[in-house]
Amino acid sequence: MADNESLPLEGVRVLAVEQMQAIPFGTQLLARLGADVVKVEHPTRGESGRASSPTIVDVDGSQAGATFLRNNLSKRSLGIDLKNPKGAELFKRLVPNYDVVVENFKPGTMERLGIGYETLAEISPGLVYVAVSGFGSLRETPYGSWPAYACVPEAMSGFYSFRPEPGRRPNIGVAGAIGDIGTGLFAMVGLLAALHGRRQTGRGQKVDVAMLDAMISIMDMVAFGPSIGVHDQSIAAWPGIMQSFSARDGLFVLQVGREHQFEIFAKIIGHPEWLEDERFSTREGWSEHVEGVIRPAVEAWARDKTKLEACRLLAESGVVAGPSYEGHDLLSDPHVRSHDMICEIQVEGRDEPVRVHGNPIKFSRSPEGPSKKWPLIGEHTETLLRTDLGLSDADLEALRSAQVIR
Repeated sequence: MADNESLPLEGVRVLAVEQMQAIPFGTQLLARLGADVVKVEHPTRGESGRASSPTIVDVDGSQAGATFLRNNLSKRSLGIDLKNPKGAELFKRLVPNYDVVVENFKPGTMERLGIGYETLAEISPGLVYVAVSGFGSLRETPYGSWPAYACVPEAMSGFYSFRPEPGRRPNIGVAGAIGDIGTGLFAMVGLLAALHGRRQTGRGQKVDVAMLDAMISIMDMVAFGPSIGVHDQSIAAWPGIMQSFSARDGLFVLQVGREHQFEIFAKIIGHPEWLEDERFSTREGWSEHVEGVIRPAVEAWARDKTKLEACRLLAESGVVAGPSYEGHDLLSDPHVRSHDMICEIQVEGRDEPVRVHGNPIKFSRSPEGPSKKWPLIGEHTETLLRTDLGLSDADLEALRSAQVIR
């Protein structure tokens, strides 16, 4: 990798009217790929993710919430009160300096502020405008007025009906904010596609991603399974072994779904006789005897092994297995370190760094993108208004006096 290679999105400018996680997660990824992401937020309160719990004390004494901390690295903050008509006008003046506007408010919010897509497209016909909401804004939906955090589209997509466990309600939020993160990734694919389309036509367009639509795509088996005759989507109905097992220091997962895998698996754990046992002649038989026969045998074999040692023996022989990690495991794992997947952000006044996920996208030529500390509220307001709009000291003071900026 050459030291002078640029990041792939250098030169792309994004004006982000964003909150919480779906869009902030996606734009943080763009920033790590070289885009200039300018976060537009209220000049005193900031965006709502700053008020999430738990919090830490930032360098200026303000409280910074967990959702904000992990989704806003390498961005700049522009503090403008968009509910103030002068703030909305200032925003419109800024738009021609940017390639993309992104937002994730309920449909109609940006229009009520006077800065919806149709208005901005008249000012800047090449603008790519990306909107994320619970249920979208380009097509009809009976749910358009509903607020939506991740658990709602997760539930409505069938996420919580998949792999049911008898006698137990689904564990809500079990996968973190997958409804937000998954939607954010689809939105970024749409954003990049629209930018490419603009190169061909010179015209921008609106990209609309509904969180429910994104989750239906991610949870495709919920609708697909019954269409091919699979009506019981529980783990118990799956023919094979897909379970967690105990080792000396914790759990590991194991999946055996093919006959050649079962043959290797049985020999590794010291039970080659299973290959001649009628009970294990079918995949359904493996499932039926997991608890009574297979689990005791696997856990006896793994009792003197760490979860990583057990998985290495299985995986290096061709059996699908992996340790079930906790936070401290990630910090010491050689793959995680080599791939820079945990970034330590130092905050003045704190002994412990804040650890945020790294960028999973690697390139053969482009360097690793930046993971700079999240911005303070409005930290870059003056710089951006001077450079983008050429405002003077007097202009800035007038905006302060009108409480448009901090």
